[in-house]
Amino acid sequence: MKQRKIPLRTCVVTGEKLDKRELLRIVRDKDKNVKVDLTGKMNGRGAYIKKDVNVLNEAIKKKSLERKLECTISDEVYDEIRKILEK
Repeated sequence: MKQRKIPLRTCVVTGEKLDKRELLRIVRDKDKNVKVDLTGKMNGRGAYIKKDVNVLNEAIKKKSLERKLECTISDEVYDEIRKILEK
């Protein structure tokens, strides 16, 4: 039986290459709106972070998501990400 290829993505905070399912995708669209992409299929520039609250705190402190997405990210988006990670 043929083995399926596991898609790997890099966390923008830790630099780890992980399975796509272990990461959370954050997307910036053309209008500079930043959203959490739970489906992994939204249009726009995407960045992945590890599904860990400590990694999110480090991303906020270092502003790694803002640099990668090339825009400022509001506190509401960070709160939404935190709620998703704490589930």
